[in-house]
Amino acid sequence: MIDLRDMQLLVALARHRHFARAAEECGISQPAFSGRIRNMERDFGVPLVRRGNRFEGLTAEGEVVLGWSRKMLADAEGLRQEIAALKGSLTGRLAIGAVPTALSFIAQVPAALRQRHPGLRLEVISASSTAIRRGLEDFSLDAGVTYVEGRAPPGFRVTTLYDETYVLLCPPALAPRTAGSVTWREVAALPLCLLSRDMNNRRLIDAAFAEGGAVPEPVMETNAFTAAFSQVASGAAATVAPVKLADSLPLAAGTVRLDLVEPQARHAIGLVTIERDPVPPALTALSEILARLTAVTPSPASR
Repeated sequence: MIDLRDMQLLVALARHRHFARAAEECGISQPAFSGRIRNMERDFGVPLVRRGNRFEGLTAEGEVVLGWSRKMLADAEGLRQEIAALKGSLTGRLAIGAVPTALSFIAQVPAALRQRHPGLRLEVISASSTAIRRGLEDFSLDAGVTYVEGRAPPGFRVTTLYDETYVLLCPPALAPRTAGSVTWREVAALPLCLLSRDMNNRRLIDAAFAEGGAVPEPVMETNAFTAAFSQVASGAAATVAPVKLADSLPLAAGTVRLDLVEPQARHAIGLVTIERDPVPPALTALSEILARLTAVTPSPASR
């Protein structure tokens, strides 16, 4: 029967899509790596890997084995964490996917987590909402910090963390005023640098413009707020940014910041995890840290 080490090899192969790189990550030779994969195929009686001159992907059976392997490895890691916690020292890895607009909020987590659990290794990955859900489903992510709307989907647990609201960041020469607020309709008339249309934040921003009776025509689109802030600093364009992100980053001298109104757009950001019983100790520790950061008492109930 397949063992945990074999599962690790298959997961590494799916991640790297290359035998040599997967073998290197797993710390064994490529011939030994390939031999263990073939042994798995012999045990199951079906091919798991599509092979040509190089790795071409997993077979349908291989995808099934991969899914179960990821889940069983995640459960094994939870068990290992539980035993370590009983010994008085929580150790292990915690992978969090965060939408780009939430990265400044998540940046507060490592220091707080390290203070309480120095042996717990945190990995933060910037990802889209879709990629976060996919990572949770295949257990490559332990938790996600992303946009949440309505009830939690079946099999997921959602805890709201904060509401994302927005401000206009604008070079002085382009600003409609120097203080106070500005409407979305007014902002639509400015030269704008906005996130690209494939990002969830941009879809939410466009919806707010539409509700305000306007359609923006950005002069530049990007998948990184750093590029948008550079446009503001250079005086070339204004941008719309989440308040928490604007609060966390140094802005160019003279940058005008105006609250966006009409409508007052806000969207919930939450912690999303897969329903698991028992809950791995690392996820419990993360929930406690996030509760402290948001001044919300953690609750085991799903939203």
